[in-house]
Amino acid sequence: MNLDPDKLRAYGIPLSTVIEKVRASTNEVGGRLLELGGAEYMIRGLGYLHSLSDLETVPVTTKNGTAVLIRDLGIVTFGPDIREGVAEWQGQGETVGGIVVMRDGMNALTVINGIKDKLKEIKPSLPTGVEVVSGYDRSGLIHASIETLQRDLLEEAIIVSIVIVIFLFHFRSALIPILTLPIAVIAAFIPMYFLNVSSNIMSLGGLALAIGVLVDAAIVMVENGYRQLSEHQSKEPAPLSEARRQRILLDSAKQVGPAIFFSLVILLFSFLPVFLLEAQEGRMFRPLAWTKTLAVGFSSVLAITLVPVLMLLFIRGRLRPEARNPLSRLTQALYLPVLRLCLRFRKTTLVLNLIFLVLTLPLALKIGSQFMPPLFEGSALYMPSALPGISIGQASQLLQEQDRIIRTFPEVETVFGTIGRSDSATDNAPLDMYDTTVMLKPRSAWRPGMTYDKLIQEMDSKLQFPGLSNTWTMPVENRLDMELTGIKTPLGMKIQGPSLEGIQKVAAQLQQVLTSLPDVRSIFAERVSQGFYINIEVNRAEAARYGLTVADVQQTVTSGIGGEMVTENIEGRERYPVNVRYNRDFRDNVEELRRVLIATPRPARKFPSAKWRRFRSRAGPP
Repeated sequence: MNLDPDKLRAYGIPLSTVIEKVRASTNEVGGRLLELGGAEYMIRGLGYLHSLSDLETVPVTTKNGTAVLIRDLGIVTFGPDIREGVAEWQGQGETVGGIVVMRDGMNALTVINGIKDKLKEIKPSLPTGVEVVSGYDRSGLIHASIETLQRDLLEEAIIVSIVIVIFLFHFRSALIPILTLPIAVIAAFIPMYFLNVSSNIMSLGGLALAIGVLVDAAIVMVENGYRQLSEHQSKEPAPLSEARRQRILLDSAKQVGPAIFFSLVILLFSFLPVFLLEAQEGRMFRPLAWTKTLAVGFSSVLAITLVPVLMLLFIRGRLRPEARNPLSRLTQALYLPVLRLCLRFRKTTLVLNLIFLVLTLPLALKIGSQFMPPLFEGSALYMPSALPGISIGQASQLLQEQDRIIRTFPEVETVFGTIGRSDSATDNAPLDMYDTTVMLKPRSAWRPGMTYDKLIQEMDSKLQFPGLSNTWTMPVENRLDMELTGIKTPLGMKIQGPSLEGIQKVAAQLQQVLTSLPDVRSIFAERVSQGFYINIEVNRAEAARYGLTVADVQQTVTSGIGGEMVTENIEGRERYPVNVRYNRDFRDNVEELRRVLIATPRPARKFPSAKWRRFRSRAGPP
């Protein structure tokens, strides 16, 4: 409700009285129980407001026997709350946005598919012209990542199979490690299900790392059995009996089986330190460690159980000796002379290897390292920062202009921009923080020669606005960075000190120094203690002359000027805040604020109990 302070003065009603009457006009109470007819009835006093007319007829006081109502003192209307954020779509104007919050531990792809199914259900019931579209959909990244790893796993399996066939030179023998490979991989998925390890980039990456190790044991055992059986066949002119063949193969398996098994067990223990990682490192690399450990574990079990049985089934018939394998003869011709030379000059060989080791140390120190290499997510996140104090109108205008420019690039599919915060505790951001999600088209639809880095550079060159410092990242990468450090970019500096003014001064100096570096794209020092304020400082001595306390003056600031919520009306599951403030004409500029009226215990012509100052504070509001 918007009150007229002149009417309050004419009726002699202070603002605090209106607030008290409004609070007392909307409430419900309980009167315990009443027993009627063998049943207990709970007594309720119903008193919530049901319409604006109910609020208009709330009595405040009486004059000459006539009640003075709220409508006699001002206007009662529905009004908006303070805007704390704006959502914009495709540079076309403001839109309504929604955020899907996923429960902890849930599968993102399952949640996204469920949301899409639900949107299809409600689509026919939407009003004409209303459409629900996604501003950011992570399922494309998930599918692309899984498909890439699946393709790589298939390619690795095919390459390993071809190498096995070439080196063993016996197709039926090569089938043994080829069949063992998918069995070990599939068996690894069974405990993954019960351990809640999903098929993601890191877990499938663990299988990609382990795929070569999975066939090592089977290859060694098959090659040993093949070699011994072929040697016995070449030495004995008569064909070997079935019992003799099986005995040779089983003895060959026993010969290398224990060594193979324990070598794989050592590989399992080598990943124990990965399971001890915590925080982001643990969450990221533990799925990789689980999948590789499980796959190698099942491979070691299959090496001593399934592989010997498959050897009895597939290694049969007249076998070609290893010396008749042209590839083996070629590799031996290259390898054996080098081996004999190294064994002949042992000390020289050791010295040469040590020299090469020392020469590689300077190169190793210059190799760059990164905890997690950047992953192309198929989208970009444009997050410029403005100086504190920007108005909602100016911020909205800049946001629409930014989105309109980004939309002109042919590689861009959709643009969804936001500023400020939504009505959610998960998205707390000030108005000077922009958050624009740019969904990109597939690379096949990009301009020839265009790369992600070149595209970002072109966008950045066209998005140069005074007072804004540009920041470019990707959605998933940004969320990880902000959860870890609270900084929205991969690289940042935190400054600590005894005073906010000193921190701000050092940050500004660092910004000037780092801006001159050639490898720095953009830099922004956050203004942690800067903002625009109109301060009202109460003159306690003058206020006391009129019988006013500081609380009396501050109530006019919070309610009369600011419109603080004084009560809340409940209608079912809906909640409507009620605030009491002066009409806009009495509070829309500093001069009007100087003339704001405050009721005193005794008549007064003016209000000299507050000093009004307008300035930009560097240390926060007093």
